[in-house]
Amino acid sequence: MFIQTEATPNPATLKFLPGRPVMKLGTLDIRGEEGATQSPLAQALFAIDGVSGVFFGSDFISVTKSSGDWQEIKPTVLGAIMEHFLSGEPLLADDSGLAPQGEGDEFFAPNDAETVATIKKLIETHVRPAVAKDGGDIKFRGFRDGTVYLGMKGSCSGCPSSSATLKHGIQNLLKHYVPDVRAVEQI
Repeated sequence: MFIQTEATPNPATLKFLPGRPVMKLGTLDIRGEEGATQSPLAQALFAIDGVSGVFFGSDFISVTKSSGDWQEIKPTVLGAIMEHFLSGEPLLADDSGLAPQGEGDEFFAPNDAETVATIKKLIETHVRPAVAKDGGDIKFRGFRDGTVYLGMKGSCSGCPSSSATLKHGIQNLLKHYVPDVRAVEQI
């Protein structure tokens, strides 16, 4: 099994591509050991000294470190990922009891439904694929008074360049195609 790695804009996060599907539906962002109980792979990754976050995407795993050097941590992370996939264990401890994250309540006024549909389509077709390439995910959370609220996960959460991505990239794109959009904020 060959696992590729890619750098992300967040220097504390590396993206691991095992060459096979990871999450069947949605994404899963685990920000601490207590949340790792839902996944044997997450438990193995959090057992590695310095690992502080794990994000499962459709075909990748982003791992965030709080301390240490990637040259020291990366081989252990690669070993844990390889061991997991070769074991045949499921990614999640109980597939039936876990809903994909990011599917929570959205907020917007009923008369903004058409605007929101356009915003969501632009995020899905233009923004989300680019964010996934960087080891993260982005979800529409709400729209109120001209402001779009988005949730960022994975390597995008806490990334030094995420505010620039929001303000200069996503905000400009949405303002160009949707005149009602005045600003974009992260939740």
